Amino acid sequence: MNGAADVLLARLAQEDGVLVHVSATQGSVPREAGTWMAVWAADATGTIGGGQLEYQAIQEARAQLAMPQAHDARDTAARRYPLGPSLGQCCGGVVFLRYRRITAADAPALRTELIAHLQPVALFGGGHVGAALARLIATLPFALRWIDSREGVFPSALPLQIETEHSEPVQDAVAGLAPGSRVLIMSFSHAEDLDIVIACLRRLRERDDLPYVGLIGSKTKWATFRHRLEARGFTDAEMDRVTCPIGIPGIGGKEPEVIAVAVAAQLLQTLRNA
Repeated sequence: MNGAADVLLARLAQEDGVLVHVSATQGSVPREAGTWMAVWAADATGTIGGGQLEYQAIQEARAQLAMPQAHDARDTAARRYPLGPSLGQCCGGVVFLRYRRITAADAPALRTELIAHLQPVALFGGGHVGAALARLIATLPFALRWIDSREGVFPSALPLQIETEHSEPVQDAVAGLAPGSRVLIMSFSHAEDLDIVIACLRRLRERDDLPYVGLIGSKTKWATFRHRLEARGFTDAEMDRVTCPIGIPGIGGKEPEVIAVAVAAQLLQTLRNA
């Protein structure tokens, strides 16, 4: 369960590379600003969109790798690439790329840099669906905080962009979530689920900084929860901030991996809507 950042850091311990970073874009482009690719002598990790743009970027990066490091700029000024006839790409936009030679000495700083632009997600629950979702999120533009009240439920080895937390009671972790976190609730018990929902609604009432709160379960489960939440003084408008059932509609199947795909797709939709 390794993300591209983990692959980069492991490779960097063996050889130098060049980090190619999309610093800015204009118009229609294959990848957004913040996207990166690490180029090595024989191959590359990640992608900035493929096609002639990526081909030329790889050639430029390898030319830098071939230079003695003393003569190689550590961080070049951004280069402008119009995606028109000269590149054989008809997107019509412009991509600005920066090239930076990286070595093993850069690994500590890169650990922070490579996940800085990722959107925070909090996942409550280390069960089968939670594990399937964590594996998928490790490949997407999210930084995951994975929380459970039980000891020993998380895998021993996890990607760089996943941080685990043991919290008892589990709902106490809500107060410490990063602002802007998208929250997924799928603990091992309905009682815990309800406590986490209550904590999220209270935080929304106080700070309004959780753009998405999703609860796994059926319409029947949510109807029961709404009655209990109403008894605790939450309004219809507040309860409408919770998405239940979660996942984009139209994807059948109850296998953990299928549910994970539907939920991850809905998370990606929230990025687009934002």
